[in-house]
Amino acid sequence: MIYPDLEMELPGQLRRVHFVGIGGSGMSGIARMMHAAGVAVSGSDRSENYNTQSLRELGITVSIGHDAAHVADAEALVITGALWQDNPEYRFALEHDLPVLHRSQALAWLARGRRVVSVAGAHGKTTSTGMLVTGLLGAGADPSFVNGGIIESLGVSAGPGTDDLFVIEADESDGSFLLYDTAVALITNVDPEHLDFYGSREAFMRAFVDFAGRAREQVVISADDPGAGEVLSVLRSEGVRTPIRTFGESADADVRIVRIDDSGPVRFTVEIGDVEYSGSLPVYGRHNAVNAVGALAVLIGLGFEPQTALDALSGFAGTKRRFEFHAEVAGVRVYDDYAHHPTEVAALLDSARAVVGEGRLIAIHQPHLYSRTQHFHREFAAVLEAGADHTVVLEVDGAREDPVPEVTGALVADDFVDQDRVAYIDDWQRAAEYVARIARPGDVMVTMSCGTVYQIIPQVVSALHDRFESVTP
Repeated sequence: MIYPDLEMELPGQLRRVHFVGIGGSGMSGIARMMHAAGVAVSGSDRSENYNTQSLRELGITVSIGHDAAHVADAEALVITGALWQDNPEYRFALEHDLPVLHRSQALAWLARGRRVVSVAGAHGKTTSTGMLVTGLLGAGADPSFVNGGIIESLGVSAGPGTDDLFVIEADESDGSFLLYDTAVALITNVDPEHLDFYGSREAFMRAFVDFAGRAREQVVISADDPGAGEVLSVLRSEGVRTPIRTFGESADADVRIVRIDDSGPVRFTVEIGDVEYSGSLPVYGRHNAVNAVGALAVLIGLGFEPQTALDALSGFAGTKRRFEFHAEVAGVRVYDDYAHHPTEVAALLDSARAVVGEGRLIAIHQPHLYSRTQHFHREFAAVLEAGADHTVVLEVDGAREDPVPEVTGALVADDFVDQDRVAYIDDWQRAAEYVARIARPGDVMVTMSCGTVYQIIPQVVSALHDRFESVTP
C-alpha cells in the first residue's frame, strides 16, 4: 500500500501525466478531468475494461500491461495506493526523479481554487456523491465532479462543469480526504475501519473531526449513525463555528425523514421545520432514501428550495456496481453490488428483499482484503445469515495485501450458525455450478465485493442456462 504524503506541495503546472492503473473507476475519472483541463494524459492498466475503452474514445493513449517505456515522455506519474511497489512504471519514476502523485493529490490539484463539496463516510459516499451531482444538474447548476463510480444517468464518473462548484468523493481510507480545501463537507456515517492505516479507533475518529472542522461553509452529517454522533459531539465541544446541519430518521435531525416506503422503488417524506416534502427515487432500498436526504441537506445549504432539490434528486438512477442488474435466466435474476463491509452488506440485502418478492435471496460473497476478513468475519457471517436465504462464500480477494496464514473465506462460512445455509467454495466454476443447481425461478442472486467478484457473473449466467435449458419440459 502506498499512502499519500499529506504535506507534499502540489505542482503548479502539469503538462504530460501518466496514470498507472488508469482503468480504475476513480483513476479514470481523474484522467478524464485532466484531459479536459488540457493536460496530455496517457495511462496503463493490467486489463481492458469499460473505462479504458471510453478513455481511448477521448483520444487518451491507454496501454495494456505495465512497462517503463510507457513513462518515458511523462513529466509526472499518478498512482493509486493499491499499486505494487515493484511496478516497473513506478520504479522508473522513482529512479528518474519524476514527481509521483497519489490519485488524491491529482484530484486536489484539479480542484484547486474551486468551491469543493467533499463527500466522505465509511459507506454510501459513492451513491451520495452521485445523488448530489444528479441533484445539482437537475436543479440547473453545472458542477465539476469526480465520483468513485459511474453515475448511471450520465454514463461517466467525472465531468467538467462551468460553475465554481466541484463535487468529489473524498476517501478516508488513507487520510487523503484531509488534502482537500473543502467548503462543504457531507459525512454519511463514521464506521471505524482502515485501522491498518490509522492504528486506532481514536485516530480514525479524529481524522473525521479534522475533516469536518476544516470545512469553511457548512458541515452536513448523519443524525442516525453512532460514529457520526461522536464526531458531532467533538465538533461542538471544540467550538467549531462552521454551520452544521444534521439529517436522517432521528427525531432531532434538522432534515428529518418521517416516512419511508421501500416496498418498491423508494418513496419518502421529509420534514424541515414544520413543513413536509415528498421525494422518490427509481432505485430500491431504505438506505437510498437516507442517502438522498443527506444530499438534500447539502443542496438546501447551497441555496436550493427543498422541493426543487427533491424533484431534481428523483433523476438519480443509481451508480455502477450498486445493486446493478445483469441478467435473468428462467426467472432467476442476477445482480452485482460493491458492498464489502458488514454494514453495507446488511443494507444491500435489506434493499434486495424488496426485489425478491416470493423468491429466495442467494448471496455470493467474496471477502475483500485479508485484514478486513480477519477483523470482521463474524460480523459478515451474522449479516449474511440474517439477510440471505443461502450464501456462497468465495476465497478472499487480497488486492493490495499479502496473504495472511489461515485467513480464508472459510472464516466467514464457519461462523454461520446454520451450516446448511452456507457453502465455502474456493473454485469459481464450481461455485457458479453450485448456485445454478440450487436456484429456482423467482430467486435473486447478488454478487458482493469491491473486488473481482463481478467477473464470476458470466460463469453464473452460463451455468444457469446449462441447468435450465437442459431440462426437458
